[in-house]
Amino acid sequence: MTDGVAKPDLNRGAIGLREVTFQSITAMAPGAAVAASIPAGAAFAGGNLPLSVLIALAASLLTAVSIGELASRIPSAGSLAAYGAKALHPIVGFFIGWGYIFVYALVPALVFLQLGFTVAATLASEFHGYPSSLWWPWSLAGALIVFFINYRGITTSARTGTILGAIEIVIFGVLAVLFIVKAGGHNTLSVFGTSYTPKAFHGLTGVIAGSVYSLLAFAGFEAAAPLAEEAKSPKVTIRRGILAATVGIGIFYVITTYAVSVVYGPGKFANFNAASSWQNLAQSLFGLFWILVFFAIINSTLANGNAGTNVSTRMSFALARVDVFPKALAKISPKHKTPATASITQLIVTVVATLFLGLAYNPINGFALDGTIITIVVVAVYMLMNISSIVYFLRHEKDAFRLFIHFIIPTVGVIVLVPAFLAGAGIPALSFISTLPAPISYAGPIVGVWMLLGVGFYLYKRSTSPQAIAAISEVFEEDGGEVHVSPNLAVD
Repeated sequence: MTDGVAKPDLNRGAIGLREVTFQSITAMAPGAAVAASIPAGAAFAGGNLPLSVLIALAASLLTAVSIGELASRIPSAGSLAAYGAKALHPIVGFFIGWGYIFVYALVPALVFLQLGFTVAATLASEFHGYPSSLWWPWSLAGALIVFFINYRGITTSARTGTILGAIEIVIFGVLAVLFIVKAGGHNTLSVFGTSYTPKAFHGLTGVIAGSVYSLLAFAGFEAAAPLAEEAKSPKVTIRRGILAATVGIGIFYVITTYAVSVVYGPGKFANFNAASSWQNLAQSLFGLFWILVFFAIINSTLANGNAGTNVSTRMSFALARVDVFPKALAKISPKHKTPATASITQLIVTVVATLFLGLAYNPINGFALDGTIITIVVVAVYMLMNISSIVYFLRHEKDAFRLFIHFIIPTVGVIVLVPAFLAGAGIPALSFISTLPAPISYAGPIVGVWMLLGVGFYLYKRSTSPQAIAAISEVFEEDGGEVHVSPNLAVD
């Protein structure tokens, strides 16, 4: 950092609204969510799961509006960390960044575990003698593919994400239409009511419980935010991309969930599980179409790994640029304009985390543990983003403050996220939340240990370079295209 200006720079103006939108879309992993995440709510909502998804869309949109409002004022690669620092306090920004980078560094491991066990299980069922335990080569192959795509530059990464995201949406969209046609006279709008919920969670309780688990499928809608310094007109583009991705994929989720509910039978949909998955339904109803579903799931894991890598490397770069993280993470590849050291570091973290979680607990349990860690932190960060939106406009832009958008929406956004946080943490404060079994129950302590390490690191940075912590809130793009950092900032 020299004379208040951080250099070298990312590849500014390299991507537009389409690429930004698909960054958020692929971070939600719609193919994998439709096939696995959303159906988890069927045990609670039964055949009324489409209504649960519709409620989850409305809840996600509340936070998307709040983050979009902040992104339109503070376009930064530091994204959510910068928003919290600017609106609330640099300390809050630091811990948002500390937690957010941690979970997004674990996102690639999550999806590559899924890639590994999905490919291994499919090969074992189709080719006699293939050991289902041989999952890890496929996981490592996915990690290397994503590293290569990401390292080649934001243009390559974003365009690849766009293509992969479009493929999975088209495949599941076509299959949803086929399911609806196949259901024929069994198509019914009653799935948007409460009559098909199971006895244990009958009525609105089951629908709300299903929406909590459906809400987790929307996690990642904000992933466009860290690309602000590489997007054209970021104050407009990032906000539009986040909102478009949330609404578009939300509608996609509602349609696909409706389709699978009516074709399977809403009265028995509470039993929908791995044995009656999208892939198996496609195989039983349409023969070889299951191959396309299998391809879409694999495609979704690669796209999601790519999006997660974009988030973790850009936020690491942004915090390293102001000397919060080691300066080496701010190193930019002269040729590709990507955070070179951050990308290599992410690859190492991905490989180690994937192998450790998969070999120590088996890939399915490792996947569940990793996903639970991510859920706890992401939902907590979303709540802080809603609070940040309220405080930012009251403190910094009172003239632009609007009661509905800057107070009512974020307030309701915090309230509706509380059940999702409790469910992710396994805190049985509500009737439909159960205590998590091991190793999933390790997620809370792991997050706690990471945050305690953050406290130690924060105290160290505060004593050695307090201006670095304060500078988190000042890392944003000015009209001139440079990133300015006030040299006289200090943490109170």
